[in-house]
Amino acid sequence: MDHKPHLFDLTPDTFGELIAGWGMPSYRTEQVLEWVYQHGITDPDGMTNLGRAERQVLAQRLCFVQGRTIGRELATDGTQKLLIDWSMDESADGLGALDVLQGGSASQTECVMIPADEAKTRRTACISSQIGCPVGCKFCASGLGGLDGNLTAGQIVQQAWQLGRLSGVGRVSHIVFMGMGEPLANFEQVTRAVRTLIAPWGLGISGRRITVSTVGLPAQIRRLAELNLPITLAISLHAPNDTLRRELIPWAKSVTIDQLVDAGRYYFEKTGREVTLEYILLGGINDQPPHAEELAQVAKRLRSNVNLIRYNQVRGLPYQRPEDADVLRFQKLLRTAGTNCHIRASRGRDIAAACGQLRHEHSA
Repeated sequence: MDHKPHLFDLTPDTFGELIAGWGMPSYRTEQVLEWVYQHGITDPDGMTNLGRAERQVLAQRLCFVQGRTIGRELATDGTQKLLIDWSMDESADGLGALDVLQGGSASQTECVMIPADEAKTRRTACISSQIGCPVGCKFCASGLGGLDGNLTAGQIVQQAWQLGRLSGVGRVSHIVFMGMGEPLANFEQVTRAVRTLIAPWGLGISGRRITVSTVGLPAQIRRLAELNLPITLAISLHAPNDTLRRELIPWAKSVTIDQLVDAGRYYFEKTGREVTLEYILLGGINDQPPHAEELAQVAKRLRSNVNLIRYNQVRGLPYQRPEDADVLRFQKLLRTAGTNCHIRASRGRDIAAACGQLRHEHSA
């Protein structure tokens, strides 16, 4: 079955080629993209500066929104979570997106809209890059079912677009690739999506406000550095030594912290952008003073900032959220050692939307 091109998968050049083949003038490219990205209009009938025949062609030959949003939850702190089923589309017959996933079966992903901070300036979309996750971190819900497939660039971009269209959100200011999946394991699609997210004709978000988070794939980190995209790279370390890291992260069996430090240095040297280390604190496992002392040494070698994240409990997993006193002590030890360190707030915990809680199957 042939599927319609997905609007969010297209650049001005590829879209222009399409509509030229449909007998439409090239200036319609800019007009349609403006309707979608700037005004949020995906129904051709609402694109009033296009002729009726042109609107009919677009409706018949182009897919504007893939998948179907089958779940929406609102947390007490204002965080919103969407569950999207990519095996469906918005049409009545439920067909159309079934085979768009790359290398996997159709399934579901979650993405999250983190509301404005106290200054009312930061509205963050947390988006997924894969269906499930191949890494299998022992403390994370996203990898419990393994990997079902990669999302396309268009599906990645669409998540950010959809989150920005939710009631009360307004323009998305920041994007984090911290949802489901390992972004650098879906390298081509993620980097294509980033280009659309930062493009003036796309969502127009500053690259400095986009963070790609990886468990640490040295070759891909170097490859990302070569692209010179103006984004922030975050490495999910979660342990300050290889022994503990291998217990928590299966992929760490083939990648050492030394290799990650070398790759992170390369990224900094090529881009001039400091790398952030992410560190989930697991109560009684990696949150003690010796761990802080080791982590400070890693951060010093990499010249990196550290984001501390309290573990968000996942049903069925044995890990515990750390005590506040332990978290503050950990932060103090890092700062005393000269490490720039912040404690990241957990948002959306009551709807399982916080870091490490996203799943790729709907739970009742």
